[in-house]
Amino acid sequence: MKNLIFDLGDVIIPIDLRAPLRNFAMLANMTEEATEALWKQHGIWQRHETGLIDDDTFRAAVREIMGNQPNSPANWADEVIDTAWNTVLLDLPVERIERIRALALNYRLFLLSNTNAIHIREVNRRLDSLGQPPLETLFERVFYSHDLKMAKPSPGIFQHVLREASLAAEETAFFDDNAGNIEAAAALGIQAVHVAAPLTILDYLKDY
Repeated sequence: MKNLIFDLGDVIIPIDLRAPLRNFAMLANMTEEATEALWKQHGIWQRHETGLIDDDTFRAAVREIMGNQPNSPANWADEVIDTAWNTVLLDLPVERIERIRALALNYRLFLLSNTNAIHIREVNRRLDSLGQPPLETLFERVFYSHDLKMAKPSPGIFQHVLREASLAAEETAFFDDNAGNIEAAAALGIQAVHVAAPLTILDYLKDY
């Protein structure tokens, strides 16, 4: 094994996928269920994650789809939206970062994440506050869905990473918390490791 590819959410940094829904619902004086229904109807989460809309368009879409609610978000500042959006990210365990940095001595390291620029800026801000390098320095290459305009579990995104980084699938391990992503990677010959609670990435890296 020569190459290690990591997912970001719930592998490196713990996440709470429902936290943004709870926070936007609270801001708009709505129920969480009604907020979730609106977001699913308009698909802005997925469009943002796959780069079909940029950060400004995403924020405008949030204001628009929730604008007819009792507590109108029409005047929400960008910072208000970003703060609620970033509640998906929980505390970043520094020991995971230090373990990954140690692995760089023996492996080529890569990051492959379904994400968006707002979340990446926040993760890098937190890394800086911990005295750690940004993701783009921590890994040899980073591959973000919003840049590539495609997302896991599409086989194309894995093929892109293998091709761009000149990786042999059989020499590459991939760590992800999503079973569908694991299946897609394994189908291409990558050694796919499903990171499942209560274990953490530190448990799966003991033999590396």
